[in-house]
Amino acid sequence: MAMALEMVESVNVFGDPLLTCSNNPLTGFFRDGCCNTNDQDVGSHTVCVEVTQEFLQFSRERGNDLSSPVEEFGFPGLNPGDRWCLCAARWLEAQQADMAPRVYLQRTHIKALEIVPLTVLRQYAVDLN
Repeated sequence: MAMALEMVESVNVFGDPLLTCSNNPLTGFFRDGCCNTNDQDVGSHTVCVEVTQEFLQFSRERGNDLSSPVEEFGFPGLNPGDRWCLCAARWLEAQQADMAPRVYLQRTHIKALEIVPLTVLRQYAVDLN
């Protein structure tokens, strides 16, 4: 019997409904545009970011080239300014190296807080008034 891929409740770091991160390029572990997650998402693709050239270079140097297209997976490659659901641990690694991209808190899944404290995410927030 196949296991259903059930999502964890779609709420952001404030406990409000999770907003879409990006439909162009289409992002998320489920490729639903949101930073939704479940137990199969071992990378916790839960932090909605606005990628920068510096971050793309940082990620490439660590073995994850996000700027090159991978056609067999329908991945167009990211450009500076694109929004993307990033692995929470990779974002934290970038933050510790002063290379972290800005974060959309209303589009970041609450599960990201298991890896990155809200106080740290807030320092990089694009969407705080």
